[in-house]
Amino acid sequence: MVGKVGKDFFGENYIQNFKDNGVHTDFVEQTSDAATGAASIIVNDAGENAIVIVAGANMLLSSEELQNVLPAIGRSKVLVCQLEISPETSLQALRMARENKVKTIFNPAPAIPDLDPDFYRVSDVFCCNESEAELLTGSSVANVEEARRVGQELLKRGCGSVIITLGPQGCVVLKAGESNSKHVPTTKVTAVDTTGAGDSFIGSLAFYMAHYPTMPLEEIARRANQVAVVSVQAIGTQTSFPFKQDLLAELF
Repeated sequence: MVGKVGKDFFGENYIQNFKDNGVHTDFVEQTSDAATGAASIIVNDAGENAIVIVAGANMLLSSEELQNVLPAIGRSKVLVCQLEISPETSLQALRMARENKVKTIFNPAPAIPDLDPDFYRVSDVFCCNESEAELLTGSSVANVEEARRVGQELLKRGCGSVIITLGPQGCVVLKAGESNSKHVPTTKVTAVDTTGAGDSFIGSLAFYMAHYPTMPLEEIARRANQVAVVSVQAIGTQTSFPFKQDLLAELF
């Protein structure tokens, strides 16, 4: 994990939570210049969520500090980046990974309309949800067919592949050099809380890409869908993420 937290109660808790779950924290720094990032989450009766994010200390992670992480990035199999650190720093990290032949996953969240075009070109997998895809392209993404069309637009911008997640409709997978997109459906369940479903999907993508490098992307997406399905049946974000022992053996 690479990021920044404040020298406050939440920062201490985040770092301890990472350690408790076996996450490497040497590159999670604490600062007195900003509070730890926080999110206010509202969940309705259908399990759908609305989130307001205050990035806080994470936005202070600088390009200079990122250079200290280069050896660790170079030894990695997969790098996941998003926009809860500054876009400039996130883009630099993706470039560093590509230069070291490390696979990259970019999740443009929280989405910004004026995304630097280089983000597309340094993404082996560009993964976004419906609202993020809509903001980036200006086109509606309410169903599989619309996701196919918008996915093609994103692919033309230089991505190695594009995945658009569609909640209960599963996801659409598109790859450069292939004319056909693939719809990967998911299992229908009653969602209790969809907060963190996208994060569990992205984390699963990274896991499978790292541990099963020859697995087809659509199969990786199918398995990631199944992990996300488990997460929406529990309340919370990180607290809803399943452990390996909670998942079907066939996913491994």
